[in-house]
Amino acid sequence: MVARFALIIAALSTGSALAAPLKVDAVKSSVGVTFKQMGVAVDAKFNKLVAQVEYDAAKPENAKASVEIDVASFDLGDPDYSAEVRKKEWFHAVQFPKATFNSTKIRSAGVGKLEVSGKLTLKGKSTELQFPLTVKKEGAAQVFEGSVPIKRLVFGIGDGEWKDTSVVADEVLIKFRIVAQ
Repeated sequence: MVARFALIIAALSTGSALAAPLKVDAVKSSVGVTFKQMGVAVDAKFNKLVAQVEYDAAKPENAKASVEIDVASFDLGDPDYSAEVRKKEWFHAVQFPKATFNSTKIRSAGVGKLEVSGKLTLKGKSTELQFPLTVKKEGAAQVFEGSVPIKRLVFGIGDGEWKDTSVVADEVLIKFRIVAQ
């Protein structure tokens, strides 16, 4: 299982050359994960996130984005399993209630594409990430989608007997969709 992240994104603003704050729709936005347990892909999601995005398409280098995820909102689709991953061996949600991602750099990577760099902090441990992001328009909203693989053991997710990667794989794919106006 794993980490949150989740993550961040940027949106297109009109007018000003300075990065403009966007209103992120937390209900329409999502951060999910896919991991393998005993070789079988498992999908899960985080139900609570807060994201802040400042972005001007004319000056992507001035962009800023952050995402904060409530790790206790991790949902495996079964209340007992979801409660299990809140424990110390997994997310240790009592001591580390939030996972965060803060961008350090956002740059254009072509039409409808951005390259995002930043720091993911989970269970008190941080690592630098870099990942691509697509941008598309849906009605009046900008939608930012992407994914980034992480290693759960880097963050101490799955201590003790759960370090065995033959049961739960080390690699976890964080998938996100941020909707903003």
